[in-house]
Amino acid sequence: MKGALAGITVLEVCSYVSGPYAAMLLGDLGATVVKIEPPDGGDPFRGWGKGDYSATFGSLNRNKKSVVLDVRTPEGKGAVRRLVREADVLIENFRPGTMERWNLGYEELRPLNERLIYCSITGFGESGPYRDWPGYDTVGQAMSGLLSLLTERDAPKPMGISLSDHLAGLFACYGILAALMARERTGYGQRVQTSLLESSIAFLAENAANFFEGAGKPPDRATRTRQAQVFAFCAGDGLPFVVHLSSPPKFWEGLLRACGREDLASDPRFADRAARQRHYDELEAILREVFRTAGRDEWIARLRREDVPCGPLNDLGEVFDDPHVELLGMRRRLPHPIRGEVSVVGGAVRLSATPLRIERAAPLLGEHTDEVLGSMKR
Repeated sequence: MKGALAGITVLEVCSYVSGPYAAMLLGDLGATVVKIEPPDGGDPFRGWGKGDYSATFGSLNRNKKSVVLDVRTPEGKGAVRRLVREADVLIENFRPGTMERWNLGYEELRPLNERLIYCSITGFGESGPYRDWPGYDTVGQAMSGLLSLLTERDAPKPMGISLSDHLAGLFACYGILAALMARERTGYGQRVQTSLLESSIAFLAENAANFFEGAGKPPDRATRTRQAQVFAFCAGDGLPFVVHLSSPPKFWEGLLRACGREDLASDPRFADRAARQRHYDELEAILREVFRTAGRDEWIARLRREDVPCGPLNDLGEVFDDPHVELLGMRRRLPHPIRGEVSVVGGAVRLSATPLRIERAAPLLGEHTDEVLGSMKR
């Protein structure tokens, strides 16, 4: 079956994470994605691997065609303009003004194709005092407040995932899909803009709402753990797991039964959810000692018998060895012209009539240049 975006052509003039991720999500939905890469090595992530393959590049560029063009030259600009005439979407993630300097900005390209949806992803937005600063993932995490909710401010540690970059890609994809729907009604494209800073702040809606209502006291990493009654422990065998009690009293009651600590139900410090939030540290200390008395599998089994939300704190090796994850098809093996086969992570949504297609590994540099440029209208 054809994908939901079959017939849609996306031009990706991007590198690194945010733009390529947005374009890849559209490609999974069936769009034809043409990745424009510079001749001097292509997307920098191609160089992050060993030898003939970069897993980082591969994770963001499946289902795409690679075309090598130097967009700084008259020939490269001309080729992009011809591609734009037949495209539905263009995505770029350069600093503000870069595409305009190359005469490839929205105002320059819109007259060529009034149906074009032109998406720009920047670090901090198209205006304002931070406009021209270099915007990379950890800077976006830090300046948006996201990192303050993931680490301790007095002993900060950067995160092991490019959250702000991926969030910007998700929000860009969201905006592009909305613009495609609007075009169905109006017949016209439009400009879509997002940034690492805006996407990351928007992602913090729950925390921001609590801040607005909390007399100006900023939340930190521990704030939500107390509110939602979430815990992380190491069992007696040293293996980590988590418990999420949330609001229903049945989960608290089930936890006490699983732990053999029904006596805590009459402790005034833990009489209700509000009390447990106030005395979170004391409760955590008690439970930590309890959970040291047996191994992780035993505790998870006991907790699940009482219907308490819990689970192992898995590393990626454990994740992809999990039979349920295997059943979901979250590891996809794709043919590769040099490696023979490479693995990527699967998609997160299922469409019954127009399923996602994850068919091709990331392209070799310039693999489709002749095919794509040869088919263009002059």
